[in-house]
Amino acid sequence: MSRVCDVTGKKPMYGNNVSHAHNKSRRRFNINLQKKRFWLPDEKRFVTLMVSTQGMRLIDKNGIRKIVNNLRSQGMKI
Repeated sequence: MSRVCDVTGKKPMYGNNVSHAHNKSRRRFNINLQKKRFWLPDEKRFVTLMVSTQGMRLIDKNGIRKIVNNLRSQGMKI
């Protein structure tokens, strides 16, 4: 499963590990993803989303209903 936020679409970034001798090797900067259940009161059910911490803040700010409507309009099955 790819590490992509369902709400924001954030993905891992890539960069280098740099040693003291300035040797470089590729590495990955993963995002802080959490598997979180959200309650939809009008549908009387839970929705499970893989969200980043920024995505959780957006849900707190805009509300789960608005976020779910946006995801459904983009074609995501929830």
